[in-house]
Amino acid sequence: MSATNKKKGALAVNTPIKKRILALAVATLGATPIFAHAQTHDVHSGHTAMPIRSAPAHDMGAMDKGSGGMDHSATQMQGGSAPPDARDPDAYSDGYTLGSGKYSLGSAHRLHMSDEHNFASVQINRLEYVRARGNESAAYEGQAWFGGTYNRAVLKAEGEVAKGKLVDSRTELLWGHAISTFWDSQLGVRYDHGTGPDRGWLAFGVQGLAPYWFEVDAAAYVGNNGRTALRLGVEYDLLITQRLVLQPRIEANFYGKRDEAREIGSGLSNTVAGLRLKYEITRQFVPYIGVEWFGKFGQTANFARDAGERPHETRFVAGVSFRF
Repeated sequence: MSATNKKKGALAVNTPIKKRILALAVATLGATPIFAHAQTHDVHSGHTAMPIRSAPAHDMGAMDKGSGGMDHSATQMQGGSAPPDARDPDAYSDGYTLGSGKYSLGSAHRLHMSDEHNFASVQINRLEYVRARGNESAAYEGQAWFGGTYNRAVLKAEGEVAKGKLVDSRTELLWGHAISTFWDSQLGVRYDHGTGPDRGWLAFGVQGLAPYWFEVDAAAYVGNNGRTALRLGVEYDLLITQRLVLQPRIEANFYGKRDEAREIGSGLSNTVAGLRLKYEITRQFVPYIGVEWFGKFGQTANFARDAGERPHETRFVAGVSFRF
């Protein structure tokens, strides 16, 4: 075959392939401006992104209101009024409530908060043996209450027994009312028994926890014949360990009028200051030992001297405190 014939044969063979290549090139060149216009380059990330092109306004309307589309014109942001067909959040129980309806258990089974219940407690803070200069006696001090969080009946008692005889006692029946988180006001009556004639008083006081964990019990009293009195007691628990506790305590009594029948003078009558070392076997049962100083002052001290007693003395104590 001649060279001319070979060339014509090659052209004849390659013509369909060339047409296909030419068609593909034309299609590619025709599409390039579209992609070049649609693509953008993210300078920060280095990735090529395809942004969404906005449709014309008439196309959006067709999408929203056309068949199968969704109308967003009435949609509101969160926090606005609920749609009229929104589900009622109170209708989940089909109208049944705890206190009424088909499945109600009645008022007797209504759920109660803790401040709606009544509780009771008995606290014996001091039940102790006392020894001072060969003299022995027993002393007690405590309180009991019944009621709720805000209102309760309170019974307080304190006294001393020597040689089988009640030497001195103070009993108070009070109504306690919570006036703040850590404080109660107390209103009621007080009754004194022991040396001399018995005395009755109206009582008003406060009891609670002062800043830095000082337990305070303060009360004022008004009796017959213009008698007045004031009592202040403060104690503090110093934790040496989680069970070993050192408790300082002080109590002072003042009287506004002299009472010879009970050997009490006006002004500062007596003071007790002591230290007790306690060991908490449990929170409810605590034995202890301690020492305290007792003193009488002013006219009360003169009455004690006339009776052959010492107005000041140091006492050693051992006892137990418990609660239930």
